[in-house]
Amino acid sequence: MSYPRVEVDLKKIEYNTVKMVHLCAEAGIRIVGVTKVFCGMPGIARCLVKGGVDILGDSRIENLKKLKDIDIEKMLLRIPMISQADRVVDFADISLNSELDTVRKLSECALKKGKVHKVILMIDVGDLREGYFDEDELVDAAGEVLQLKGVRLTGLGTNVGCYCGVMPDTDNLGRLVEIKKRIDEKYGTSLDVLSGGNSSSLSLVQGNAMPEGINQLRLGASLCLGIGLNDEKIDGLYHDAFKLKAEIVEVKAKPTVPVGKIGLDAFGQVPVFRDRGIRKKAVCAIGKQDVNFNNIIPEDNNVTILGGSSDHLILDVTDCDRDCHTGDIMSFNLTYAGVLNTMTSEYVSKILIG
Repeated sequence: MSYPRVEVDLKKIEYNTVKMVHLCAEAGIRIVGVTKVFCGMPGIARCLVKGGVDILGDSRIENLKKLKDIDIEKMLLRIPMISQADRVVDFADISLNSELDTVRKLSECALKKGKVHKVILMIDVGDLREGYFDEDELVDAAGEVLQLKGVRLTGLGTNVGCYCGVMPDTDNLGRLVEIKKRIDEKYGTSLDVLSGGNSSSLSLVQGNAMPEGINQLRLGASLCLGIGLNDEKIDGLYHDAFKLKAEIVEVKAKPTVPVGKIGLDAFGQVPVFRDRGIRKKAVCAIGKQDVNFNNIIPEDNNVTILGGSSDHLILDVTDCDRDCHTGDIMSFNLTYAGVLNTMTSEYVSKILIG
């Protein structure tokens, strides 16, 4: 077997997806299954489709290209680059947009290919990442998009909780509903989609507080890790579909305070140590090049992460439930960021189970 590795339990992801699709359907909401945390791996994406998602979404065109053989609509979640407009039209049916110049380029590319590309205009309701902040500017932009050929304005969307940590509520998501009414009344349209954010918005669904009219959520963390607002675990879902396994390459008793004058470590920091005497330490063959150590949690509660370098993870295994030896495998649970790190690293094998 190859280590380090991430083992992915497909049945748990499909189960989570089924549960979330059912929960949202009861509120009149359809789900975009977000594949970016696992880098668009088709084998995992198919679990989301089996679980009932209507659309697959990703932030990278490279990942959407991997999904081209899955017969379902694809959505580009990151604001498109003008330089990639041609590829956006090739591999995405829908994209989230906030710049007219980009939409014009998408229109041009779609016309050349004989396609109609769907556009969702983004509203910034306070998280200060992407989207129109001025409502009048958005309404005017909608009018221009409606005049373009090769694209179709299909709805409005927003994002919260990613940059500034603004939490979704009835007021900020309710703005989508109000702006849709303005656009429909002004231009005689009936926009299809109000895309109300990501897994953090599930708290409103669970509390029966989602503004009426929001009919789409873009979910990744809840489907893959069973977490929602503030990374809190959602009851009834699996939270351990992704497991990191790393091999021990050294086990020795060593001091807990270095010997010698302390300078900068490999990452430009001055480390601080607490003297705990001689402890049994295990070195694993995985490093900060693969994952931020703050985003991995040892399955054995008696194992402590001490730190490491680009290529090595150092653990205190003095109180471990088992006697650790070279060649043994240590197992870790992962946060959302930990999954993203390890699935992105080419040095970590990905094993699909189930």
